[in-house]
Amino acid sequence: MHAYRSHTCADLREGHVGHDVRLAGWVHRVRDHGGVLFIDLRDHYGMTQVICDPDSAAFADVEKLRAEWCVRIDGRVKARDAALVNPKIATGAIEVFATGVEVLGAAKELPLQVFGDQEYPEETRLRFRFLDLRREAMQHNMVLRTDVVRSIRQRMWAKNFREFQTPIITASSPEGARDFLVPSRLHPGKFYALPQAPQQFKQLIMVSGYDKYFQIAPCFRDEDPRADRSPTDFYQLDMEMSFVTQQDVFDTVAPVIAGVFEEFGGGRRVDAAEDWPQIAYNDAALWYGTDKPDLRNPIRMQVVSEHFAGSGFAVFARLLEQDGTEVRAIPAPKGGSRKFCDRMNAWAQKEGLPGMGYIFWREAEDGSGIEAAGPLAKNIGPERSEAIRVKLGLGLGDAAFFLGGKPAAFEKIAGRARTVIGEELGLIDKDRFAFAWIVDFPIYARDETTGKIEFEHNPFSMPQGGLDALAGDPLAVRGYQYDLACNGYELVSGAIRNHKPEIMFKAFEIAGYGEDEVRRRFGGMVNAFQYGAPPHGGCAAGIDRIVMLLADTANIREVIMFPMNQRAEDLLMGAPSEPTAEQLMDLSLRVIPREK
Repeated sequence: MHAYRSHTCADLREGHVGHDVRLAGWVHRVRDHGGVLFIDLRDHYGMTQVICDPDSAAFADVEKLRAEWCVRIDGRVKARDAALVNPKIATGAIEVFATGVEVLGAAKELPLQVFGDQEYPEETRLRFRFLDLRREAMQHNMVLRTDVVRSIRQRMWAKNFREFQTPIITASSPEGARDFLVPSRLHPGKFYALPQAPQQFKQLIMVSGYDKYFQIAPCFRDEDPRADRSPTDFYQLDMEMSFVTQQDVFDTVAPVIAGVFEEFGGGRRVDAAEDWPQIAYNDAALWYGTDKPDLRNPIRMQVVSEHFAGSGFAVFARLLEQDGTEVRAIPAPKGGSRKFCDRMNAWAQKEGLPGMGYIFWREAEDGSGIEAAGPLAKNIGPERSEAIRVKLGLGLGDAAFFLGGKPAAFEKIAGRARTVIGEELGLIDKDRFAFAWIVDFPIYARDETTGKIEFEHNPFSMPQGGLDALAGDPLAVRGYQYDLACNGYELVSGAIRNHKPEIMFKAFEIAGYGEDEVRRRFGGMVNAFQYGAPPHGGCAAGIDRIVMLLADTANIREVIMFPMNQRAEDLLMGAPSEPTAEQLMDLSLRVIPREK
């Protein structure tokens, strides 16, 4: 027999009754039922019930076992009584009568329990991550992650993509986040950088003539942490294609993403890839208050400025006399009660707003039909209120909320209000994955403080209209850039690349970068584009966020095996740590304490 096990803890069935077996794993829990000991023995694959009574030579050793001890158990398979069969586990029809026990690794008193669903502080979970990872939910999440990556790889190979690896140590390149720098021992005073993404390398692969590339790529960015973003590193499905249009990229990657969600979504509905809407960036901001909308929520905001201009509601009327201002409505189907409206108004005040105006529609007291109610309705009158109701497609028992000002100042809060209203009114279809392509991103924006034109989004995107588009108003230039949103998260980001040096130089010139600076920062790519660069484009899909959605968790650390905490610290391994004097000397570095 094998030194440690003849079977896993998920293998044994009624057909093994009478067999002598050897199992190895962890003591999940120990129960004493009137002198008969029951042990739930767990390994990566499943659970087997082990029993031992005083007649067994192993009884004295089994009595000493405690939770999370790693053990090897010899025994004979027995059938459970019909009344004691456990249908919840694969081995529920049998149990193993212990005849011998060997402790392979004893455990100290546990800082967190593996058995059960107790909640523990994140610091405890991350400091003892090796215990946390033994828990059933975490085992499920990590297996899900590996299965998702396997599925993605298979789907990409099936589409004739080849997997190439790009460097992990490279040059610093400004791509929207801070680099992690790596000092060079051989070149004192100079630094490498960990790649924020394989962006430049995958474009160079296209220039090199390889046509289709993908990689499950590690990316490194020194960012502030969020629930859906790691502060140090993450993995993405990185892909690039030559001789393609924007639609070609959509048609290639959408079935891959949809297939993964269908395979691992647990039966939740996945919108067909060919039905994913393409929404212009400006429309997404208007309708949803975000460029990553959750389309499970049917609420779509609209501009209603004309119904408040010159109205009796002086706050909005005066506001609309200023340039660049407007009033937007957030429909609230089924929200037509003063109690709900007051609750949303209180929510807005907690968010830092003076409040949020509202109208709700109820049965008229005289029985004449629907009437508008609420402070706004009184101020603007029944005709304007009715025009708003008709425009929003609302009816009896519905409501609408209103925000005004310059859109950039209130769009985000409007988007959050839309989400809260959808949640409160039960409008969101929780049993669905809803996708949308966000397209037509603006390349430039004007800094309101300095008046300077700056890049708003990816500077390497091909402008729609090419060089001619750059001759007009920069704020009107749109790029062949796109994101894929799902259930309120950005899953994919990509673009058709600007592969012509003359267009690249002009694009950067508008944002204040001269040709010499572009060549200095991106010399490798600019140089390559002068030697027959093909039109190309691609995207990257966040593995961590995909798995987070499939695992139905809102925290990305639940699907990363060894994540950092909110302060970008590895509590298990003790990173970041102070270097030794010898290490600093070897790298010709000196640490200067930061002034307090």
